[in-house]
Amino acid sequence: MKITPAQFAAMLDATNLRLDATEADIRALCREAAAQHCACVMIYPASVPLAARELSGSGVPIGTVIGFPSGRFTTAAKAAEIDAVAAAGAKEVDIVMNHAALRDGHESEVAAELDALVSRAHKNGQIVKIITENCYLTEAQMLVALRLCEDAGADFIKTSTGFGSAGAKPEHIALWARHRCGNIKLKAAGGIKTLRDALALVDAGAERLGTSSAHALLTELRGEKALSSQQVEY
Repeated sequence: MKITPAQFAAMLDATNLRLDATEADIRALCREAAAQHCACVMIYPASVPLAARELSGSGVPIGTVIGFPSGRFTTAAKAAEIDAVAAAGAKEVDIVMNHAALRDGHESEVAAELDALVSRAHKNGQIVKIITENCYLTEAQMLVALRLCEDAGADFIKTSTGFGSAGAKPEHIALWARHRCGNIKLKAAGGIKTLRDALALVDAGAERLGTSSAHALLTELRGEKALSSQQVEY
């Protein structure tokens, strides 16, 4: 497929979820995301107020993570976090599914939580992405997760936190792309470090990419020669 740097930037969730990230790191992330017109910045909840100040007037929305990275928090705790970040300025929430419960066969429990949290976030006007942590799921479980996210009305289903045993894989995005029934979109995240990896995920069907390498990927895209005739339109 052909993709311009502007189109590519609009697919990128510029992310900093490092455990040692400083305020200076978050400010730098926000500046880069605003300059490149990324889809959003993705940061921890406690950094949302700082990002709101840095991104004021930029048009770049703030995204944050909920129940991160394990997903093994109470529904009430996740709901409270969703409301708190909405008040602080977060327009997008990436909520970690309780994938352990899904693996243990508690499908109805997972469904009830997703229904409650997606409804809560949508009432706040937030875009919802559900992280399923595919490295711990079988293909059959990935398809169950897709159905549950669709039934709950999530805007996106997302492959990974980046803290699991593996990150985004094109074959997992392609699996979802083949089997989705409605308008749910696909986000790949975790381990996206090179332009080749990123474009493979886009080719598989990803509509958002979560990466801590957004600036580097865009720089590589603008200077890429080997792929320009086939995949890149300037």
